[in-house]
Amino acid sequence: MNRPTRVADFAMLTLSVILGVGSVVMFVMLQSVHYLPMRWPDSFVLPWDALLSLAFFAQHSGMVRRSARARLAAVIPTHYQGAAYAIASGIVLALVVVLWQPSETRLFVLPGVARRIAQALSALAVATFVLSALTLRRSFDPLGLGPIRAHLRGQAYRPADFVVRGPYLWVRHPLYSCILVMLWTNLDVTADRLLLSVMWTIWIWVGAVLEERDLVAVFGDVYRAYQRQVPMLVPWRGHVTLAGQEVVAGRR
Repeated sequence: MNRPTRVADFAMLTLSVILGVGSVVMFVMLQSVHYLPMRWPDSFVLPWDALLSLAFFAQHSGMVRRSARARLAAVIPTHYQGAAYAIASGIVLALVVVLWQPSETRLFVLPGVARRIAQALSALAVATFVLSALTLRRSFDPLGLGPIRAHLRGQAYRPADFVVRGPYLWVRHPLYSCILVMLWTNLDVTADRLLLSVMWTIWIWVGAVLEERDLVAVFGDVYRAYQRQVPMLVPWRGHVTLAGQEVVAGRR
């Protein structure tokens, strides 16, 4: 492998990690950090924030669809596609956070015991989010690092099998579930925070439904069985053992 190719591979790896992880950290801190507050009235703030959210939804959900990936394959090398998606999503999410405008309209403030309960739930959601991400490290590659690492080694990349373990025995999308809890455990709710919670809750549900169509197309009956046994976002059935074992299935 020539030097320019190796440099490009390392550049994609670095950008994917920095932008993919960094933008998520910025988003989690959005409640307490505002980068460019313009002090606009709510008549400007709320439509502006709604447009920012819609821009991220369009990029994030549109670019991940199988049809969009097929079109990108004509212009982006296969081993860069996952990282390119993570980089694009990271850039757009970072722009959403930086350009987000806070509202001066305070709707309510959680007092006393309710405030402490919300703080505990939010901390639990953060911990579960990290646990869920670590659980996925052997079977899911949200930053698209695996294909690039294989390319650096001169090896063919083999996608991971479908594996269910840890929080994925409770719900099919624990990362989304945790984000929902974090969205709805705000301690001080302003108009823009309520807008964020409502719009992103709707998008997460729609995005999960669309994502599952792709997962069914990839894994077939094994994923349909998983859908029947494990709830999508709310663990209302309790812990599901799936016959007491991890589920491991190859791609079709």
